[in-house]
Amino acid sequence: MKNYIAVDIGASSGRLLHSRVVNGKLVIEEIHRFKNGFQRINHHDRWNIDALVREIFIGLEKAKTKGIDQTYLGIDTWAVDYVLLNDSQEKIADPISYRDKRTKNKIEQLTNQFSKESIYHKTGIQFLELNTLYQLFAEDKSVLRKADKLLFIPDYIGFVLTGNQVTEITNASTTQMLNLRSSSFDPELLDLVEVTQDLFAPLTDAGTFLGKIQNKWFEQYDIPEVEVITVASHDTASAVIGVPATASDSWAYLSSGTWSLIGIETTNPVNTSKAFLNNFTNEWGAYGTYRFLKNIMGLWMVQEVKRVQNQELSFADMAKAADQYEYFTAIIDVNDTRFINPANMIGEIQQACRETLQPVPETIGEVVNCIYSSLAKSYQKELNHIEDIANRHIDQLYIVGGGSNVETLNQLTADLTKKTVYAGPNEATAIGNIIVQMVTTNELADIAEGRKLIQRSFEIEKYEPNNRIG
Repeated sequence: MKNYIAVDIGASSGRLLHSRVVNGKLVIEEIHRFKNGFQRINHHDRWNIDALVREIFIGLEKAKTKGIDQTYLGIDTWAVDYVLLNDSQEKIADPISYRDKRTKNKIEQLTNQFSKESIYHKTGIQFLELNTLYQLFAEDKSVLRKADKLLFIPDYIGFVLTGNQVTEITNASTTQMLNLRSSSFDPELLDLVEVTQDLFAPLTDAGTFLGKIQNKWFEQYDIPEVEVITVASHDTASAVIGVPATASDSWAYLSSGTWSLIGIETTNPVNTSKAFLNNFTNEWGAYGTYRFLKNIMGLWMVQEVKRVQNQELSFADMAKAADQYEYFTAIIDVNDTRFINPANMIGEIQQACRETLQPVPETIGEVVNCIYSSLAKSYQKELNHIEDIANRHIDQLYIVGGGSNVETLNQLTADLTKKTVYAGPNEATAIGNIIVQMVTTNELADIAEGRKLIQRSFEIEKYEPNNRIG
């Protein structure tokens, strides 16, 4: 019986989950969970990448104590951020977070040199200040000149574990530097940010063997024999693989967590003028697919409310408090850049409501109610755009990820969109990670078989739209 471990690291936490097939069902067990977050160091918000690597080894040691002597392992994380390596292939500095303010106004500055229309025609990627294109545009050029290689976060972790360097395509596509037609980094865009193709490791598809963990790590840690597989290393790409949908094309997905990613799976990009005008993205998926989607701020806003509140309320308590008020009393633009990393999310939401002459939420329940209302409205708007731009009728919306547990938001979304909503699994990202490992090792034939396995392995909640909301 084969063992699989998914290393799934998000902006606020990470975990190692062990999986194997038992009696025809996929069984998942969390081995290790740890916190993640950025800290202000040397004038920038930085990730402690070494600490994340240490947590992976702690998790692998726990796996060994559970009797797991041999396993496959895949790594997925958030996208766009990177680690620069010097000539000795050592980290120059901890990576800067995409929420750092260094990219403020960089879209405008760069597109004064090269038009938005040209960039979108090349890449099909949504314009966001956090994209790697603008991070590199803002990068300290003296640091960039010292760099021999740039590795994205999951690729860097894979390099530390195995000694092998790759650039996995689902993550690389989010940079807004990959050319849809040449399937490589675009030379003109690289010139804009003063880097060359040589800065990047070879592009690699999801579902590729990366290598075994280096022998030196066995001297420091009591860990299993591990073979690392390059999975769909962008967490959203893995989450979409983990959607328990049928072969029908009448479904859309919403990967709901720190970010909300709403879209469809396609075999061809949709980088039309209408897609450009509505700022939709065409991120690359596994096995020749594309993720035509819109990136929405997501539950980061609720996480920040929890951080700054004076009371110790759980997310479940906050959801209950939100239900005490009438929804859609106040609506904010959740994609306004003011909400990317404000000092006080509650105050920022209140100010946005004042500026638009709406009722100002005062209690925690009212603030969370405003967020849920605004997210549901945003989902409705973007799903309508998807149907129009991609010329596809959608009957079903699959909500996966941690946000699939928010019952109120699920029902509001069903009510507004008039679609049947299926919620779960909440661990879709890790499951998608594991499914790619299983296809790579020939335990599954393809993603379609993997999705059938997911359907029979996990409980999925169903929400039908009601008529209370027009």
